[in-house]
Amino acid sequence: MDLFSRSWTALRTAVAALPDTAFEQPSGCTGWLVRDLVCHLVIDAQDVLITLVTPAEAEPTVDAVTYWNVEDRPPTGEDPLDALIVRLAAAYEEPRLLTFHLDDVGSAAGRAAELADPGARVSTRGEVLTVSDYLGAYVLEWTLHHLDLIAHLPDAAEPPPEGPARARAMLEEIAGAAFPASFTDKDALLIGTGRRAPTEAERNELAGLAELAAKLPLVLG
Repeated sequence: MDLFSRSWTALRTAVAALPDTAFEQPSGCTGWLVRDLVCHLVIDAQDVLITLVTPAEAEPTVDAVTYWNVEDRPPTGEDPLDALIVRLAAAYEEPRLLTFHLDDVGSAAGRAAELADPGARVSTRGEVLTVSDYLGAYVLEWTLHHLDLIAHLPDAAEPPPEGPARARAMLEEIAGAAFPASFTDKDALLIGTGRRAPTEAERNELAGLAELAAKLPLVLG
């Protein structure tokens, strides 16, 4: 839960530090500009708030890792919800309005997470899991989206190193196999989720891990 807070705070801080021109740059999410990604983060923060006040009595059905589904194909940006995000982001018109909304809702989500009982059970997406596992799942979400945010912004702040380290471990659990030890955490996440293509040297290393290579990219949903 502490890592959730650190990852989320770092991501919101990185957004707050962006110049207005950065919002028109492409993000690491297919079909989305940085402003679209930031709008998605507002929706994510709302989801956190909603889930934390949606208690469940049933036994957990998933944990922080099994919460994630592996989809058949990468997103194209044409999904109705993805398209809605683009329209919502454009409606803000000025980046400061978008960053204000993220700070407002995002801060509330962060406070709610800090106050939540780690062992309580909550329901979301038709599943039941503990608050600790739910927030743990979001470490992967925040880390990947932090990398998406800075994909074409070399001067923007990187996520705290413990975030990519934990996210990599989670992705390896999902894959059922480890990435080559020579891969940095960041590269394992970007290549593993299809956010960038491996170099020739990286492809050669992956070729020696046929079980893992056959599963890539892992498109999470």
